[in-house]
Amino acid sequence: MRVKRLAFCAVLVSSTALAAPAFAVPILQAHRAVYDLSLDKASDRSGITGITGRMVYEFNGSPCDGYTVNFRFVTQIATGDSSRVSDQQTTTYEDAKGKTFSFVTKSFIDQALDKEVKGTATRTDKGVEVDLDKPDKKVVQLAPTQFPTQHLEELIGRAEKGEHFYETNLFDGSEDADRVMTTSIVVGNKAEVDKDDPELPALAKLGKDKYWPVDIAYFDLSQKESGEEVPQYRISFKLHENGLTRDLTMDYGEFSMTGKLVNLALFDNAPKKACNNK
Repeated sequence: MRVKRLAFCAVLVSSTALAAPAFAVPILQAHRAVYDLSLDKASDRSGITGITGRMVYEFNGSPCDGYTVNFRFVTQIATGDSSRVSDQQTTTYEDAKGKTFSFVTKSFIDQALDKEVKGTATRTDKGVEVDLDKPDKKVVQLAPTQFPTQHLEELIGRAEKGEHFYETNLFDGSEDADRVMTTSIVVGNKAEVDKDDPELPALAKLGKDKYWPVDIAYFDLSQKESGEEVPQYRISFKLHENGLTRDLTMDYGEFSMTGKLVNLALFDNAPKKACNNK
């Protein structure tokens, strides 16, 4: 099963631009969000009869020091008379200017290590160079793109300006860390949280904050020449101004799952200061 980081979780910019987007940088809230996962729907062809699980997403950092994400995605997938537990654990660091992105992902199946991907991606004048340490040492040259936090800042900036549709590229180090995804983003009108919203108890003091409904379709650039126009997967969610995402639906074509916010811890953001980074 293909599982992508949501931190992802959500975010983007022009496929040819290397400079930072021309938007005011939003204040992203340091936080830990916990989501309960469940099966939304599945086709007979998928063979999936049930999915349960939990996702934990922890975001920290500042515009001066860069941003770290710790992400864990655990699912139990039932198929007929059998089931398996998949456990993806990811840690990333993105420098404050979005020039470098370090990542390590360990994937376990039934508690046994199945795969480890580790490397660092660096933006250059020609695109992005990925220096991989695991599973094999190699260097991969990719198209110009941005990394997840700048993508998130771009999305919030465009939403604030009232833009409802745009396309971007994204590299997040997932899968084999050897490709850039093209993303098509649809942003709905800003809305208030309903009084009967099932995630309201977890939101606590953020319950009065408005959000944008967002839908993102991910396309594999490496399959562009094949004429394939069907997205690899789609993600829809509610996006708050501070970067929190919730009420997730992850659609992989033959099956989809939901992620409902059940616990939220807000951390103190780093104090504001003048940055010396260039």
